[in-house]
Amino acid sequence: MKLTEQRSSMLHGVLLMALFACAAFYIGDMDFVKALSFSPMIVGIILGMLYANSLRNNLPETWTPGIAFCSKRILRAGIVLYGFKLTFQNIADVGVAAVCIDAIIVCGTIALGLLVGRLLKMDRGITLLTAVGSAICGAAAVLGTESAIKVKPYKTAVAVATVVIFGTTAMFLYPVLYRNGIVDLTPAQMGIYTGSTVHEVAHVVGAGNAMGSEVSDSAIIVKMIRVMMLVPVLLVITWDVARAARRNPEADPMQRGKIQIPWFAILFLVVIVFNSFNLLPQTVVNGINTLDTFMLTMAMTALGAETSIEKFKKAGPKPFLLALVLFVWLLAGGYALAKYLYPVLA
Repeated sequence: MKLTEQRSSMLHGVLLMALFACAAFYIGDMDFVKALSFSPMIVGIILGMLYANSLRNNLPETWTPGIAFCSKRILRAGIVLYGFKLTFQNIADVGVAAVCIDAIIVCGTIALGLLVGRLLKMDRGITLLTAVGSAICGAAAVLGTESAIKVKPYKTAVAVATVVIFGTTAMFLYPVLYRNGIVDLTPAQMGIYTGSTVHEVAHVVGAGNAMGSEVSDSAIIVKMIRVMMLVPVLLVITWDVARAARRNPEADPMQRGKIQIPWFAILFLVVIVFNSFNLLPQTVVNGINTLDTFMLTMAMTALGAETSIEKFKKAGPKPFLLALVLFVWLLAGGYALAKYLYPVLA
């Protein structure tokens, strides 16, 4: 395929997600949808999932790169621009407590994942990908870990499927738990709880927006601190894989790979620092925030469009059982940390 044809095909996929995002904005503005606290982003992922399990097989496969572009590039650009909704003072308000809770969640989730995977006699690659994806930032962490350990593509698809479905579940569940008082947490604690336990960055943004700005602002900061922890985790994984390969390279198929630093997370923090100086007029900032919401809605729709029933059938039960165990740990352990440890550290 020629370069111009490739660009045209990608543009088709991007435009499709943009149309879905427009529809999500329109639906999200309806009174009954507002009553459900469904933001355009949540509506977008629902539309994407409906598309994935109905019309997607009838559209050209060449449009897929455009959809993937939205779920990766546009998502990261949207997260960077999300920094215009926050200031450096907000990060100071979250403080050391958030870093400590994030560290406990990340280390505990990976350790538990490796233990459960061993008990279930699962493939080591799928186990590690699923554990890191659940611990840090969903599909982005899975893809980053894949680049470090070099597993077969189907294992990556399985891990992504697990974190997407449980991340989506969390995005819908957390606002329900919070709005109905099932979890007895303050907005600050709920932000810590959401940011430190929900899988995808986009899912945290979606859930946070459904619970209000007090929750959303702290949740996204806590989540981005968690995303930043992908760097040391990948360093440790790469070192461990290299050590295992040196010890017995034929017995361990996983090879050392290039570590991908999540630059979008760093740029997100840079934008927050810039926004803290109030250098731009408020009207410009408001326009950027509207554009950012639209971009994140496109990304959420694209994530939903990658969630098909066939992926789950091919995966088998064990990876989903592992992801379920980790999901329960995140729900229970994260709640305990936000409820009891955060007030002590804050």
